[in-house]
Amino acid sequence: MVSATATLAPSPAAAPALANVLYEKKDAIVYVTVNRPKVVNALNTPTWKDLRSAFETARDDATVRGVILTGAGNKAFIAGADISELAHLAAYDAEQSSRFGQEVLDLIESLGKPVIAAVNGFALGGGCETAMACTSGSRRIPRNSASRKWPSGSCRAAAKRNGCRGSSARAAACSSSSPET
Repeated sequence: MVSATATLAPSPAAAPALANVLYEKKDAIVYVTVNRPKVVNALNTPTWKDLRSAFETARDDATVRGVILTGAGNKAFIAGADISELAHLAAYDAEQSSRFGQEVLDLIESLGKPVIAAVNGFALGGGCETAMACTSGSRRIPRNSASRKWPSGSCRAAAKRNGCRGSSARAAACSSSSPET
């Protein structure tokens, strides 16, 4: 009796069901789009959770070779934190929310695959930091309407978080005292 063993190729991960983020796979590229254009793609807790799920799916899919991250609409890539959500949080809860967002940015930064931020419009605060978390050599592709700004004082913190300690050219660009780059 001869036994046959079948070799199965790993099946690609199914697209996650997300409320605030679009996940589209074309060949080996995943397109992740923050889809809250009415609030200029502001980041609230459900959106952070959707981003985490989308990037975990892309990370775990061996057929994915890279990710392009963008925002829906033509006004903003990501406008930063959703202030309407933060206004109702106690200090401890706001800190936990911020830590969760940082964990998602760490996931993007260390995905193990190129992540390109296609910045289409404003990238404010956490939106700018999200663009900086992208890992590709050509990591930020601003369109003509792109503008990036940090609230006062957060530019240096974001620069340190994103490894702008070593390279003098990147460190100078990242830790510029000008809020707009």
